[in-house]
Amino acid sequence: MAAPKKGRSASAQSRPGRSLAFILIAIAALTGGMFLSGHPTPRLGIDLAGGTSITLTAKNEPGQPNAINKTNMNTAVDIMNRRVNGLGVSEAEVQTQGSDNIIVNIPKGTNSEEARAQVGTTAKLYFRPVLATEVSGSAASASPSPSASSSSSSKATDKATDKATSSSSASPTSSATSQGRAVTDALKADSTPSASSSASPSASSSASPSASSSASASAAATKLQAQYAALDCTDEAQRAKAGEGSKATDPTVACGKNSSGQWQKYVLGPAEVSGTDIKSAAAVFDTQSAAGWKVTMEFTSGGSKKFASITGKLAQNQSPQNQFAIVLDGDVVSDPFVQQALTGGSAEISGSFDQTEAQSLANMLKYGALPLTFKESSVTTVTAALGGEQLHAGLIAGAIGLALVVIYLVVYYRGLSIIAIPSLLVSGALTYVIMALLGPTIGFALNLPAVCGAIVAIGITADSFIVFFERIRDEIREGRSLRPAVERAWPRARRTILVSDFVSFLAAAVLFIVTVGKVQGFAFTLGLTTVLDVVVVFFFTKPLMTLLARRKFYANGHKWSGLDPKALGAKPPLRRTRRPSAPVDPKEA
Repeated sequence: MAAPKKGRSASAQSRPGRSLAFILIAIAALTGGMFLSGHPTPRLGIDLAGGTSITLTAKNEPGQPNAINKTNMNTAVDIMNRRVNGLGVSEAEVQTQGSDNIIVNIPKGTNSEEARAQVGTTAKLYFRPVLATEVSGSAASASPSPSASSSSSSKATDKATDKATSSSSASPTSSATSQGRAVTDALKADSTPSASSSASPSASSSASPSASSSASASAAATKLQAQYAALDCTDEAQRAKAGEGSKATDPTVACGKNSSGQWQKYVLGPAEVSGTDIKSAAAVFDTQSAAGWKVTMEFTSGGSKKFASITGKLAQNQSPQNQFAIVLDGDVVSDPFVQQALTGGSAEISGSFDQTEAQSLANMLKYGALPLTFKESSVTTVTAALGGEQLHAGLIAGAIGLALVVIYLVVYYRGLSIIAIPSLLVSGALTYVIMALLGPTIGFALNLPAVCGAIVAIGITADSFIVFFERIRDEIREGRSLRPAVERAWPRARRTILVSDFVSFLAAAVLFIVTVGKVQGFAFTLGLTTVLDVVVVFFFTKPLMTLLARRKFYANGHKWSGLDPKALGAKPPLRRTRRPSAPVDPKEA
């Protein structure tokens, strides 16, 4: 047997069974994973499963007559997205409608009352003094390492250094004692209700509380200590309820992540500065001192006084009570510490920030200063009836389209439809299984536009088969037999299929990036099915065609095979003939 020519893969022609086995095993594995995950059907969106639709109308805060603008509305959308995602809702849609409305669509299966409370509440950001802190789950209190010095620059910009906390070597008993003393001192700081009470030792001795107020403070401290001791910030449910019901003027407990990615729990004093006291915040790269990324804050006139007061008090304390926690919606997003009063009206938070972290913190500071409130204009329960009717109609249209494609393949390509139809079924099976798996993994939900994307994919998949089949038929028209025709047609068809699918995928990617809401579902499904089309053509259609090309029904060009050379108008095959011998002269014989 002659060796294959150089540059041609023999295994690709002689072992197509490997590719078929690979894709069939992949389908079996994905199907098994789908059933093991407990989600044998794709997750449905709000238009198919029903849910709650909330309309919120923006209102200006007092003294902010022009606050309803595109920037603030987009920021509010980001806040609400962050909140509903915190509820574990990945398919919730939050988008603006008009100039002053925000629509929040939450699918069925979510606590609608909790969702309404989350998205309808104005973002609250506070600066609270840290009374005690430790890594959640650790036995000893975590206290920050010695703080870096804080200094004012020539531009009168104050600096606080954001420092990660590290575990202390103190014993659990002494740690708990110091924490309890800190909480008690803070609660006893002043018998008069004041938003500027803090945990500093000097404040704790500034007044002599009566016996009744002392007993009340002691009881509150005991309760707070119990909450702190029981708090496990690694538990999502406990994090969500930490500090629940606490007022801005009350001490509280809270959770947050430190720079090492560990969950940290805190006891925090009453709020000293609110988000509305921040005039602006931005992430800036320090090119002068090579300090890297930092976050700058500008305070209002009233906020400057409050911030100077709290930092002056904190500077007199030892760690961790020289820190203040920046708390957004009950979560500690940063806990910088100071060593002197910051009185310039502006401040910097610097540390081991990268660009993403600095921008994230700056955005969160802006959230708390958002000069908007929202009024709940309407709450509508969305039933799946209308979506179900549209889905039913869409599935009927898809079934009709698929049936027409199958009829066309059978009538025009005859025996080749035995390759095309199973390829369509494999593509459909992969699409269904992957959609079902993406529901619990990334929160993908199948909505009506996504169904449309899947129906459009039928045409894309059928187009790939047609390109391949026509290339094979062209080779047969040139007079080649089937097996070499398949191998010669494949490189040309492969190039065309890849270019076509790349264009479709690029269109889907652009559509996904520049659009919002349900249109993204269409784009995502179209991109997914386009990728699967390439997989099916390479690992199923081509190997199956190679196998069937060895069968006499196809190789001999049966009239029902779709590859009949006479029906295709093929040229006669080129055959080598022997040169006729010269006639022999009888006389010479």
